[in-house]
Amino acid sequence: MIFSERSSQFWSKTVGRAVDVLAMAALLAMAFLPSVEAVTRLFRIQGVPGSGVIVQHMTLWITFLGAIIAARRGRLLALTKPVEIPEEAPGGLKYWFAKTVTITVTLLLAWASFQLVRVEATYPRDVLPGVPIWLIQSIMPLGFFLIGLEIFKASRKDLMWRALAIAVVIVIGAIGLGESLRTSFVVWGGVIALLTAILFGAPLFVGLGGLAVLFFWHDAVPIAAIPVEMYRIVVSPTLPTIPLFTLAGYILAESGAAKRMIEVFRHWFGWIPGGTPVMVTILCGFFTTLTGGSGVTILALGGLLLPMLLAENYSMRFSIGLITVSGSLGLLFPPSLPAIIYGVTAGVPINKVFLAGILPGMLLVAVVAAWGVREGFKTASIKRRPFEVRKAFAALWRARWEVSIPFMILLGIFGGFTTLVEVAAFTVVYILFVETIIYKDVKLNDIPKVIVDCATLVGGVLIILGVAMGLTNYLVDAQVPLLALDWVKENIHNKYVFLLTLNVLLLIVGCLMDIFSAIIVVVPLIKPMGVHFGIDPVHMAVIFLANLELGYLTPPVGMNLFLAAYRFDKSMPEVYSATLPFFIILLIAVLAITYIPALSLSLVGGM
Repeated sequence: MIFSERSSQFWSKTVGRAVDVLAMAALLAMAFLPSVEAVTRLFRIQGVPGSGVIVQHMTLWITFLGAIIAARRGRLLALTKPVEIPEEAPGGLKYWFAKTVTITVTLLLAWASFQLVRVEATYPRDVLPGVPIWLIQSIMPLGFFLIGLEIFKASRKDLMWRALAIAVVIVIGAIGLGESLRTSFVVWGGVIALLTAILFGAPLFVGLGGLAVLFFWHDAVPIAAIPVEMYRIVVSPTLPTIPLFTLAGYILAESGAAKRMIEVFRHWFGWIPGGTPVMVTILCGFFTTLTGGSGVTILALGGLLLPMLLAENYSMRFSIGLITVSGSLGLLFPPSLPAIIYGVTAGVPINKVFLAGILPGMLLVAVVAAWGVREGFKTASIKRRPFEVRKAFAALWRARWEVSIPFMILLGIFGGFTTLVEVAAFTVVYILFVETIIYKDVKLNDIPKVIVDCATLVGGVLIILGVAMGLTNYLVDAQVPLLALDWVKENIHNKYVFLLTLNVLLLIVGCLMDIFSAIIVVVPLIKPMGVHFGIDPVHMAVIFLANLELGYLTPPVGMNLFLAAYRFDKSMPEVYSATLPFFIILLIAVLAITYIPALSLSLVGGM
């Protein structure tokens, strides 16, 4: 067999290590180059030529390097966990089917990317002097191929040899299929196969990429259009902020920042009833804002916060509900990664989206915190801490370097001193210096692991973003947004009926799709509708993000519900019960955000 024990070890130790090293180098370069650019501009000296273009294209590389690592670790984002069972067990067909579809789509995307690179090599153009664009893009076919190889290598061989053989036949057949087979029957069969594979555990990028391949093939459009769109979105000027802010959040999560922040909030809010839940709400929102993923907050801080709440006599049900819900807060605050992606996709200024999200975000945090205060009043056995000025300021002083981070980011974004990418890069360098040199919580030996962990998440997210952009391009070319707009014009004549319909739609989307692919696929559909009903584009951005944030908590398949069940070892019905009161109050707040534009637009003003 190809993957003998010796060859498997060689792969893991040599090729796997090379991918890790390249990912670390790419992320570090992305952090330091914009920081150097900002400093040199401040002192009016020559910076690094072409640093902006380099950083943009490093984002392309970190997308695929991170996705390869995610595939190796079994961490590619999926709707459900892959079915890992032997062939003879009931359901073995599910595993086999999901893997066959995954490998088929991955190989087709590798072929499409190879076609793009071949065309660029035939008509070469440089992205930098002496660096042809095809050389940079070569990571795309290589990346998709290695992702497929990692998935195959990690799979059960008895099933996967058959899956690989069938997948190769399908790919070869698809490449040479004639016009006669491009029928609606074949297309619908492919759609059903892809959706079934997703339900059986195939990665989300496979579903979105597979649909794009299928639709372009049916319309006789070269499937190289998918990697073209993927390249365009991933190397956009503001997208490097996603891996950079995510890296900053990962370094913070690895350090003792959470414990220091807990002490700050305990001393400042512990004197009020529900002071600890207020602290949990704010802390989780802070980490979600920086990491860009509510799931990261639940998994990283859940084990620290749950015992703390239980020790202060809060019930298990309330504690799990609070942590699960608080993990979804923070996506409206700068430097929210979904807000950045929305701005890029919808063509809305990102600084306006950030500013518009502040008051609505504070409203969501406030209602959750208020429910915590209610619980504090309700439970007489909960002890309050007396407010001690000296201890409160001492805790604030110990965490001063981390408490200042949000203000530093806001100053950079809205002060006009630096670009958004430079703010993100400087935040990474600042946090790296603070946690390794000042606090010494993070050892230099720990940095490689943190960076690779970050690359895993970034790759898993951006690979979805890229292929989703290919699908979106097809929908736009097929005039789906215009057809949807015509339907809305004919059937919905009231702005508020439209907004209510939008609330329901986005809640459904939020519980079925991750927020990143939802933005790419859904925003082009609803944007013209918002314009038709006179909804401000910035207000529409906040409506969208707030609803998707709530979608993480929408039963039965909201992402945070699954993560909480996994982290706290509870059944799904227990998690549903724990989060239901929070879901209701957040739903009321989201409706207020939707129907009161001033909440979103009052700070934007004349920007």
